[in-house]
Amino acid sequence: MTAGQLFLESLSSGVITQTEIDWLLSQQGRFSRAEQAAMQRLGRLLDQGQIQLGCRV
Repeated sequence: MTAGQLFLESLSSGVITQTEIDWLLSQQGRFSRAEQAAMQRLGRLLDQGQIQLGCRV
């Protein structure tokens, strides 16, 4: 999975898992500038409650 795929999946489902967050944090040094911006947006969406921490069924 790439950062872009994870971002789109989280936007479409409204959910991000703890495993995905762990992966993001472990890979953040490898992200391009565009991927970093997308991950910042993802963080803001989490803070705003538009994306929930949970599991996908």
